Amino acid sequence: MSRLFSQLCSPARSVEACHSPQQSNVTSYGATTLAIISLEAFAGMWINAFLVCVLCIAWVKKKTLNSNEKILLLLGCSRFWHLCISWVYSFLSIIYPNYLYVHTIIQLIVSFQTFLNYSHLWFSACLCVFYCIKIANFRNRFFIYLKVKIDRIVPWLLLGSGILASAVSIIIYDLAETDSNNLNFTCLGNFLEASVRMDKHFFSSFFLMGFGYAASFMAVIFSAVFLLFSLWRHKRKMQTNSRNNLSMDAHIRAMKSILSFLVMYSINFICLILTIIYVNKNENTMILLISIYLNAFPGVHSLILIFGNPKLEKALLKILCYVKCKFFMK
Repeated sequence: MSRLFSQLCSPARSVEACHSPQQSNVTSYGATTLAIISLEAFAGMWINAFLVCVLCIAWVKKKTLNSNEKILLLLGCSRFWHLCISWVYSFLSIIYPNYLYVHTIIQLIVSFQTFLNYSHLWFSACLCVFYCIKIANFRNRFFIYLKVKIDRIVPWLLLGSGILASAVSIIIYDLAETDSNNLNFTCLGNFLEASVRMDKHFFSSFFLMGFGYAASFMAVIFSAVFLLFSLWRHKRKMQTNSRNNLSMDAHIRAMKSILSFLVMYSINFICLILTIIYVNKNENTMILLISIYLNAFPGVHSLILIFGNPKLEKALLKILCYVKCKFFMK
């Protein structure tokens, strides 16, 4: 849950909200923060919109999508709307913060943001699990069974991720609605009782959010470690058997790609946990750094996925060449 939402629910801020006018009071710090977040958000939205458009065109042409493309399509959609909602939230919280005090606005924004955040985290975890099962080579019977059935399992994984994200967002909406009622009660003057109620609700929401983040993180960690071990073992076998260098180079590139994703996802998980820790503290610099990374992650990771897919990379290079030619022709 975002820092503004915690500040919104604090008693001191609530009393001020009961009497403050609807006006914009933007500081240079707020303007700089909004500029950075806007740049990251629009760049990430463009990257994910490109990903979705290319996959939709392929879907129309082929009339079907493979499991990898299904995950990428839902991942691109969830990240596009996540960045869009996050930017709207940042814009309102910095430029017109008092509009967030209007009933249901903060509840809807926080709920949608939670749903999209959980969706893209779990879809990326599903993608990592899919790559592990599809690429890794283990002789375990259960693993072989998963490898054979993975294409049938993927739709259920995606459906389960969507249901989980929906359930969490509904719970967060209910908590936000309860805290909104406490805000109205706080404006009447009973600060202590409202604060106790909000602490209980915040503990429940933070525990729920932390559990969801940790579960997706563990899925990514185990999948990435198993896949890296399998690729490393296969690379050693190729070195021993003096297999051709092209195949070994491909395995090394795959290992570097998975390792980079593992590092990025680990930093993202740490930032999400730090957001929960610093949510009630006035650590502006720390919150800004965390926000910058969290807004950059969906775009940067999607860009890595595009360059890791030959079809998507080819389409992106075509567009960049077309734009470059049009620019220099002018």
